Amino acid sequence: MGRITLDRPKALNALSHAMCADMLARLGTWRDAPHIAYVIIEAVPGRAFCAGGDIRAVCELGERGDPRALEFFATEYRLNAAIKHFPKPIVALIDGIVMGGGAGISVHGKYRVVTEKALFAMPETAIGFFPDVGGSYFLSRCPGSIGMYLGLTGARLHAADMVYAGLATHFVPAVHLGEVAACLAAGGDADSLLAKLKDDPGPPPLAQHRAAIDRAFCALCVEAILEALSREGGWGARQAEQLGQRSPTSLKIVHRQINQAMRLDFDACLRMEFRIAAEVLKGHDFYEGVRAVLIEKGRPPKWRPGELDKVSETQIARHFAPHGPDLAL
Repeated sequence: MGRITLDRPKALNALSHAMCADMLARLGTWRDAPHIAYVIIEAVPGRAFCAGGDIRAVCELGERGDPRALEFFATEYRLNAAIKHFPKPIVALIDGIVMGGGAGISVHGKYRVVTEKALFAMPETAIGFFPDVGGSYFLSRCPGSIGMYLGLTGARLHAADMVYAGLATHFVPAVHLGEVAACLAAGGDADSLLAKLKDDPGPPPLAQHRAAIDRAFCALCVEAILEALSREGGWGARQAEQLGQRSPTSLKIVHRQINQAMRLDFDACLRMEFRIAAEVLKGHDFYEGVRAVLIEKGRPPKWRPGELDKVSETQIARHFAPHGPDLAL
């Protein structure tokens, strides 16, 4: 068994460029190694599995025009592709926060095991970004309009909802999580082991809003989603309020991104995301969002433009157009 352990607990195991490069290299070594049957991706005990990429570091590089900002995304996306296409089963043990880049190193593997402490979100629209790391692929393939809802609002899901949405494959109580690694290390079989250890995470709260999500978030534009939410009562009003705090540019990017991803394979989704990331790094909202939300913590971001109707289709289309060589996977 190959074993990868994330070990930046004070940073909630946020992924640095070096961590992504190291994981990518190790998977390359294990890919054809005859003595490796499974790979486990886990984290040291603490609050998080992985809270995402080290966005603050990327922001600092991007503001200086340093090409290493885009290089971070290229390496991270190659890691996501390596996990998706790995010829042996990858088992992610998710015992805490899993957001953004953390989803990219877990959701694409065969087994995504969550505990009662798991907490998922793709909250990128709150910082002027978009759900990348293959998020366009897995969100567009969630049941109904759940993926569009998650991508636009950044809604948080616990274990039962992660299983319901197809983001997790098994719920195992945290007290038994160590048995998974121990059994696989001893040559055990993942299917029979997880069948024995899996438990019922309880009813998914997301299910009670499923009909409203499917009605509202299937709309043909973000403005129409907001109109539909206004007809859904108190729950809809709360979602509309959340969307009103997000970057209008990000919302329109994500709406097009997820709809377009429905017609793309995994690698094409990553190449689309790389184009979007390259354009986002040239803009305003990403740097403003990171400063307001992650650095100054609490200041409302001043998006540019600040209203949906001021975001032109030309501006959005620019994020999806080629800007040079495509990402090589």
